[in-house]
Amino acid sequence: MDLVKNEAKIGEFRKRAEELVSKMTLEEKVSQTLNHAPAIERLGIKAYDWWNEALHGVARAGTATVFPQAIGLAAAFDEDLMEELGDAVSTEGRAKFNIQQKFSDTDIYKGLTFWAPNVNIFRDPRWGRGQETYGEDPYLTSRLGVRYIKGLQGHDEDHMKAAACAKHFAVHSGPEPERHHFNAVASIKDMRETYLPAFKACVQEANVETVMGAYNRTNGEPCCGSKTLLKDILRDEWGFKGHVVSDCWAIKDFHTGHMVTSDEVESVSLAMNNGCDLNCGDLFVYLKDAVEQGKVKEERLDEALVNLFTTRMKLGMMDGEKTAFDSIGMDQVDSKEHRMLNLNTSAKTLVLLKNDGILPLDKSKIKTVGVIGPNADSRRALVGNYEGTASRYVTVLEGLEDYLGDDVVIRYSEGCDLFRDRVSGLSKGDDRISEVKSVCEDSDVIFVVLGLDAGIEGEEGDAGNEFASGDKKDLFLPGLQNEILETAAASGKPVVLLLLVGSAISVDEKNANAIVQCWYPGAMGGRAIAETVFGDRNFEGKLPVTFYRSAAELPDFTDYSMKGRTYRYMETEALYPFGYGLSYTSYDYSDVKADRTVLGDDGINVEFTVSNTGNRAGRETVQVYVKVCGVEGAPRYQLKAFKKVALEAGASEKITINLPRESFGLFNDNGEFVIGSGKAVVYVGGQQPDARSEELLGKGVASVEIELP
Repeated sequence: MDLVKNEAKIGEFRKRAEELVSKMTLEEKVSQTLNHAPAIERLGIKAYDWWNEALHGVARAGTATVFPQAIGLAAAFDEDLMEELGDAVSTEGRAKFNIQQKFSDTDIYKGLTFWAPNVNIFRDPRWGRGQETYGEDPYLTSRLGVRYIKGLQGHDEDHMKAAACAKHFAVHSGPEPERHHFNAVASIKDMRETYLPAFKACVQEANVETVMGAYNRTNGEPCCGSKTLLKDILRDEWGFKGHVVSDCWAIKDFHTGHMVTSDEVESVSLAMNNGCDLNCGDLFVYLKDAVEQGKVKEERLDEALVNLFTTRMKLGMMDGEKTAFDSIGMDQVDSKEHRMLNLNTSAKTLVLLKNDGILPLDKSKIKTVGVIGPNADSRRALVGNYEGTASRYVTVLEGLEDYLGDDVVIRYSEGCDLFRDRVSGLSKGDDRISEVKSVCEDSDVIFVVLGLDAGIEGEEGDAGNEFASGDKKDLFLPGLQNEILETAAASGKPVVLLLLVGSAISVDEKNANAIVQCWYPGAMGGRAIAETVFGDRNFEGKLPVTFYRSAAELPDFTDYSMKGRTYRYMETEALYPFGYGLSYTSYDYSDVKADRTVLGDDGINVEFTVSNTGNRAGRETVQVYVKVCGVEGAPRYQLKAFKKVALEAGASEKITINLPRESFGLFNDNGEFVIGSGKAVVYVGGQQPDARSEELLGKGVASVEIELP
């Protein structure tokens, strides 16, 4: 039995928390609502800082395994992998916590309350923090978020291994520079269909312990003080039992940015009264004034504290309680096993976008390899944001050097800066172009390694983020990067383009023989890339976001309507579609049928056979989409199931996938979930059922019709 389902145990913790809170003075109560909660020695309460990060590994507290960034993890389309990663991260989190407690270190980033995952929807490719998400699809995001949370929180009957947090609730996806005053306006339909499902799944299926509010307003209400979000939906409708934390310093925005309150006391009152229990920041010190002025009832403050101390008790932090995790040692941090998991994970995230047959490369036929580009030897381009510190990093250049050894000569040039027009400040500009041409001239094959890093795309206010406040200005490579690619292409030598980036980039296909979307592939990324492009591994990643041809196709960045956005609603042809990705082998789907033609109370079972028709082993990503026909304003179709299938060359496997009745429902304009009458089409294959995917892959998908009675 999971702790989160052990109601008796949780009831015991809440009772203990109530008794503890009843002994506190008002000042002591207020002090515990800040993320840096001080010790209360007379009650045996240790100091605790609630702020910790684990987006793709334990972050910001020294050595830890740095897994691929979240958007890359989404490209693996692998639920089981997500739970395995969550478990590895919480193991390292416990190991670090144990040693930190031993030495009385209670600083920031030293706790067991991890503010991850980010289950916002990556609705616009310009958003810098989209790299932290699981992509543009609510179903994929829900499934991956649920399993990562289960891995983090664990399955012990007595204590949580760590506390996860679903963020940022809700309707949050840029623009970054405007987040402190921006009002995201979304229809009830879009809220229910797109922006809320992942949060609902995290609460009701994964029993996530924490929910973090967003900076922005949603439909006029600041999210960290929204009655609609925090009370009506989260607590009353979904039955959330954990605690709510504000985003950092977001409550100050109520009166300085959103202008919905007049001062600090009004802001903290709005947040606390509507269900925000914990303040990342310092503003909740004004709760003492708010209680004394009658603007917040002390009973509501007590409720918030009971929520918080119940979490600490679930983690085994109070009264010297022992847990099953107390013996986890630092030998588990960035261990050999976790580095191998990291390497295997990194390889699973790589998406092959184009291959004219050049890949996989045969090193026995190559004498000299050129490696060019600002991300070729960049550690920063491996990790993305919210990262830890790995014990070893393998950049793309280092990965190729290690793989090829002394058998192949490697020529390297940085090529250009990521976004400036020169590498050396005193130069005339474009100061590596002659070196680039020289490398191209000498090489048999050229790797051009371009993209971005967290200094260009990321969170507003991040140190060093000087390019565009975290968001992208457009979808093209900045600076001189495209010139470097064109120079390599003009050399006449084979070009393999490696994109290390956390989002969709638009590049001209004609300038490369092969294109690999590498995301921010983690500390072992260079090794994973080398092993894959030389054929020791197969590609299996699929795009969790749509690659558009340009931002001109998109609605305004500040428009939160889903019309014209993502594969479900887009009206133009994608450059590379959601769900797309090539392999070194090929897969065939046959005998696709449903066990019934009329939808029943328990849904339908779709049966089919997947065959590996190539000459290499691989892992196929089965994708099942549902289109409800004849409903105005409905999505084109929606992902409703996916499954990883490992097949040796020539092997086949019969698969059965259940689509529950809910897979055939839609939200109407009033936000009501309706399963209407009519017809639906179920599509089964390794791709979306769109014309562009069919063009790129040279094949379509199978379909079956279902009657909706």
